[in-house]
Parts: sequence; C-alpha cells; structure tokens
Amino acid sequence: MRLRLWPQSLFGRLIAATVIGVLLAQTASLYLLARNEQRIVTQVATRVWARRISEITLMLAQLPPRSRARALHQLRTMGGFQSFGPQPLLLRRPLAQGRLRGMRPLRGPDWLWLRRMAHNRIATVLHIPLPLSSDAQALLLKRLRTELGGRYRVALLPAGTAAAGVIPISLPPIGPPDEPPGAYDLQVSGPGTPRVLFRVARISPAVALPPRLLINLALLVAVLIAALYVAALGITRPLSRLAGAADTIGRGARAPPVPEKGARELRNAARAFNSMQERLHRYLDSRTSVLAAMSHDLKTPLTRLRLQVETLIDDPALRERLGHELDEMEDMVRGALALFRGLDDQERVEPIDVNALVEAVRRGFVEMGREVSVSGHAAAPLPGRPQALKRCLTNLVSNAVNFGDDARIEVHDGAALRIVVSDAGPGIPPHALERVFEPFYRLESSRNRDTGGTGLGLSIARDVAQAHGGTLSLRNRPQGGLEAELCFPRR
Repeated sequence: MRLRLWPQSLFGRLIAATVIGVLLAQTASLYLLARNEQRIVTQVATRVWARRISEITLMLAQLPPRSRARALHQLRTMGGFQSFGPQPLLLRRPLAQGRLRGMRPLRGPDWLWLRRMAHNRIATVLHIPLPLSSDAQALLLKRLRTELGGRYRVALLPAGTAAAGVIPISLPPIGPPDEPPGAYDLQVSGPGTPRVLFRVARISPAVALPPRLLINLALLVAVLIAALYVAALGITRPLSRLAGAADTIGRGARAPPVPEKGARELRNAARAFNSMQERLHRYLDSRTSVLAAMSHDLKTPLTRLRLQVETLIDDPALRERLGHELDEMEDMVRGALALFRGLDDQERVEPIDVNALVEAVRRGFVEMGREVSVSGHAAAPLPGRPQALKRCLTNLVSNAVNFGDDARIEVHDGAALRIVVSDAGPGIPPHALERVFEPFYRLESSRNRDTGGTGLGLSIARDVAQAHGGTLSLRNRPQGGLEAELCFPRR
C-alpha cells in the first residue's frame, strides 16, 4: 500500500492546508521579527561603540604624553570600560579626577535595551541564525567619522594585534552563549594623538527570541485546528450524506431525502438533489409502468396469432417457420418484462451465501446436461437480493454454455468479491464488447433463436450488478473464449 503524505479526504485537506498556512505565516513573522531585532542590534551597538570610542579618543587627546601613556595602559589592562553593568567603569580614580571631560555614563534607551538583550540571552531557548552582512562595520566607520570629525582617520583592520596592545570595546552578549562571535580592530589616529587600536566584537548572526513565541505559536495552531475541526465537519458530513444518497440511487434503490441543513450552499445542493431524485423516479416509474403494460398486453395478440397459425396454415414448413418467429417474439416479451422487473425490483436485501448460490446455478445447468465447473469460494456473505443475483449469474452461465459448450465459474474473495465466468467459445469482436450490453442488441452471428436469444441477458445482468454496487465487464481470453467478471467491492 502506497503511503500518501497529502490527505485524500476533504476534511483532512482542510485541516492540513490550514495548519501549513498558519505555520508558514508564523515562520515568516518570526523571520521578519528576527530581521528587525538584528537591525536594532546593529544600530544600537554601532551607536554605543562609536560614542565610547570617540569619547576615549578625545579624552586621550586632552592628556599630556605621560598621563596618556598611563591611561592607555590602564584602558588596555582593565578592558577599557565596561559598557554593561550598574555603573560604567572608566579609569582609576587618580587619572579620572578633573580630566575626563566628555566621558559620560551609558544611560537612556540604549542602556535599557542592552539590559533587556542580556536578559533575553540568558532566558531564551530560541536562536534564529540569519545571514549578517557587513553593514555593522560600515555603519560604525561612518558614525565614528561623524563623531570625530575630519581631523581623525579611522581604518578597519583584522584582529591581528596581541590583546595587550588594543583597547577592547564590549557589549553584553546578544547571541548564543556558546558561540564565539569573533572580533576586528579599529585604528584611530589624529593630530597630537598616537595611533590607538580598539578591538570590537563582531555581532553574532543568531538573533535570540524569547521562548514564549513558540508557546504562542503552538497555542494558535491548536485553537485553529479545534475551530477548523468543527467547521470542516459541518461541510464534510452533508457532502458524505449526499454522496451516500447518490450511490443508493446508482444502485437502483430509493434513497431517503437528504436533510436540507447546514450552510446555504449545502442546503441548495441538498434541495436540488432531492428534486432531481423525485423527478428521476417519477420518470422511471411512468416509463416502466407503460412499457411493462405494453409488453404484457402483447401476450394476448401473440397467443391469438399462434392459434391462427396452428389452425389456418396447412403447410407444415410454413407453420414451423411462423411458429419460430412467434416463439422469438414471446421470448422478447418475457425478456422485456424481466428487464422492467429488474428496474423496479422490490426484493428485500439480505446476506447471500455466495457459495450456495453458485452451487445452485451450477446444479441447475448440470441437470440440463450442461458441463459447468466451480473453483474457489467466498469468505463471507454478500448483502444483496438473492433472486436478482441468481438471475444475473444464470444469464452469464447461459451465454457461456450456449457459445462455448461448457462454463467455468471462479470465485475470488478479498478486498472485492470477484465471480468470473469463462468459456472456450469464439469470443466477441473487440468493438462489440460494450455494445452487447445494450438492450436487444445481438451479434450478426447469433441472430437465431437457438443461440442468439433476445439480446437482453447481458443488459439485465449488468443492471443487477450495478444495483448491488458492483460492475460487470467482458474481455476475450488470450487462449480463446470469453471471460465475464462480476466484481462487488467489500464495504
């Protein structure tokens, strides 16, 4: 059995399509949120770095050479200043008194945002890696040149200098805790200021999002599935009832009216179906009644004609020929009546013992001197009309013994009950395999009373098969002969 990933039912497809749509929409929302978070990270980080680097650079430019060397040593060994903490640590007190004009603590929205990002890094379990471009470095260079003015030169260098020769500029970690972000150096030089290297940490491409987003997404999907489950049942149940009623009509039975409830479109469909069923049965009833009455009334003039032939015609050859014609007409009338009874059969449906039915048909032909064999057996009864099914099987076996001298009945049971009737006769031309099911159609080679019949046997057999929810098909056997297959799906 082939595994189908996409549901085959309308109910399953509605659920699957909605869930997939919600997941895609939420994934796109998470991606846009992560991109926006990444943009804020870049803007805030470069703004803070640019401000602190410019403050340190301008502060060093104000110091005399000896104090500047001591300040550089302290900034390098102490890690510059800490941009994250309750108070920014600038320089040791002896150097900071009265000389650090322009140095101000990190306050305001940037400070609050950095504290929130640090908290998210600790609490989050969701990290979305996004491709990070070099906009952060270009933006930092642009802001530094704006802060320092045209007298200072700023260059971007790879982080190749030893840690003892650079001033590290740090921010609170905003990526996964175990991911090394890397670093790069910024070289700043200007009039009266020695060349200073600042080491800046690269911004991690992984954006941290709080875990409650996943919880919200799961709750949203669960609520949508529950709501859609109720809504889909209101659509699929009426459609299932409509399909069942249509199948019942296809079997030739009368289906009860479909309840006209649900959405407006479903009510309209049920109302149209009920009207169609009423008109169809009214038409079939009137046609069947008229044709059955005509066929029955034909028996009286045929009987009078037979009496006249027997009494008024003296020529034995002519009397025999006319008698054969009258017999054929009577057979056609009886076949027509059988066909009309099949269209309006009120026989009760009950479990049929298929093995006993097949054996009864075989015994009836054997008693008439015909050779009929049976192989295989049915595993379970088949719900249906016993007399109608017996008439169907009898017609098939009769054709087999008339054209092939003997008949073989094979019974196969599984997902469907298959009854195959085969013979060793001449078969049927391929172009006529479907035409022989038409009422009163006979092949040119069988237009005689002994072998041709009336041309209604296969038509009646197919009507009975379809009334039981099955099919009847014919095919020529490769080794010669014809094979008729009755197939009834097991429900």
